[in-house]
Amino acid sequence: MGETMVNNSMLDGPRGTLNRIAESQRLMVHGQDVAWMLDRWAARTPNKTFLIWEPFDGDPKRWTYMGMKEDADRFAAALLERGISSGDRLLVHMENCPEFLITIFACARIGVVAVTTNTRSVARDIEYYVDAADITAAITQPAFASMIADSAPGLNFIIVTEDDSGAATPEFNSSDYIPFDACLSPRPAPPRRAPDASADFLIQFTSGTTSRPKPVLLTHGNFIWGAQMNARNFLVSSEDTALVFSPLFHINAVSYSTMTTLWVGGTIVLQPRLSVSRFWDVSIRNKCTWTFVIPFLVYPLLQRESPTNHHYRFWMIGGYSTPLRKKFGIDVVCAWGMTETITQGIISNFHQPPPEGSIGRAAPCYDIEVRDEKGNPVGPGEQGTLFVRGVPGVSLFKEYFNDSEATRDVVDEEGWLKTGDMISIDQEGYLYFLGRDKDMLKVGAENVASSEIETVIMKTGLVEECAVVGRKHYMLDEVPVVFVIAKPGDQDDIRDGIIAACKRDLADFKVVKEVIFVDDFPRATLDKIVKPKLRKQLTPIGPDNDYCK
Repeated sequence: MGETMVNNSMLDGPRGTLNRIAESQRLMVHGQDVAWMLDRWAARTPNKTFLIWEPFDGDPKRWTYMGMKEDADRFAAALLERGISSGDRLLVHMENCPEFLITIFACARIGVVAVTTNTRSVARDIEYYVDAADITAAITQPAFASMIADSAPGLNFIIVTEDDSGAATPEFNSSDYIPFDACLSPRPAPPRRAPDASADFLIQFTSGTTSRPKPVLLTHGNFIWGAQMNARNFLVSSEDTALVFSPLFHINAVSYSTMTTLWVGGTIVLQPRLSVSRFWDVSIRNKCTWTFVIPFLVYPLLQRESPTNHHYRFWMIGGYSTPLRKKFGIDVVCAWGMTETITQGIISNFHQPPPEGSIGRAAPCYDIEVRDEKGNPVGPGEQGTLFVRGVPGVSLFKEYFNDSEATRDVVDEEGWLKTGDMISIDQEGYLYFLGRDKDMLKVGAENVASSEIETVIMKTGLVEECAVVGRKHYMLDEVPVVFVIAKPGDQDDIRDGIIAACKRDLADFKVVKEVIFVDDFPRATLDKIVKPKLRKQLTPIGPDNDYCK
């Protein structure tokens, strides 16, 4: 199993109680891992459809549970042939596609760690990911192959899919890369690996308050735990079909949707990305019963006629929405979670819907506290910072890879994770998300550190000082804008230079949408810029004044 069992002397007092909880959680995942889940269903229901691939170009394709296992085994064997071994880390840089799932299941089979990264990243990001996670090789798509090869020339090899999530790439020269399909040819199965819940499985990069995203290391046990808790929270079974369009490099798609479906033996319908125009056709044709929805899907769907012949039982969303439930006649499950918690620390109840906008109550699988600035728990009618207690490597992430200091900064000795999220509690005990307590933006489904954007802008040498804040947006929640004290020069040239630098060195959702010139900033003690006063100067962006389209 890899974990250390506690002895009787460790079970005394408060510390002993925590040890009992930790041991109980570890026993819940002992003897199981991600490959074990796939093997179980391949043996029990070999011909049942696990994956339906709905590309935007071309016809749908299907994988049974046995078919997915066989492809994963072949790909795992091909990795071993190329010198990859247990514990190595592989960059998985792809938009949603069947090859993404084949790759992570192959990694699970042989004990390799998949490092899944945002496909909107730029070359500067790839360099950082490869260095921070000590990556050996890469699996990607034609659209990203050249960028990865140029950004990480030290990789042992790069495997490239035939197309970009179903879209053909006629100008792509594949001669310098290993074709993905060549790795699926028949070959001896890889050696059997005993299930180990404590083994490392996946790294996802998540933005914190520092200037660069942090590598969140998750174990097989994390995903076994998350799959079980998700299945209980959502009341899903083998009869359910999940529509997945959120990126598989995000925790909600890979944990909430994929691993949950794998745990219960259900079916996944996978799309390359969100498509409002295809949503109902794909959903109805495949009899989808649940999905995770986001504001920039909900808003346009609310403006259209809703079909009556869908099969949805529920949609999962960030905050409870009565209009959504009434419009479509679908139950709404609201929840809060983060990459570090693998599943939902806060969840609503199907039988007792919460008030409008609430994210629910504490999930039974976590300890939850909302604390004031002095660290004291707050009660109904108050607000504070959310803390979540769990067990590292099971109900909490294992660590920030190769960064013990950053791990200690957010998880204390008693297992409390400081989330950085502000929460309010109403008089009935329902919880509401208020935003981040640090200098963070929420752009669509992406967390963005203001400091990362500010670092890029300061490096241009065009400004004396800058401050990035979020401007409210009707669909994206926020978009980044920057206030600057400029150096002498033409303001149009400075604005163009700032935006060009952002486009070169930042993912597109981090690029500032507006440059606002000021003579000075509102200041607090120690000359600190008071960003809330800058935000108050910005009017929200609605459908009628959306210059971000």
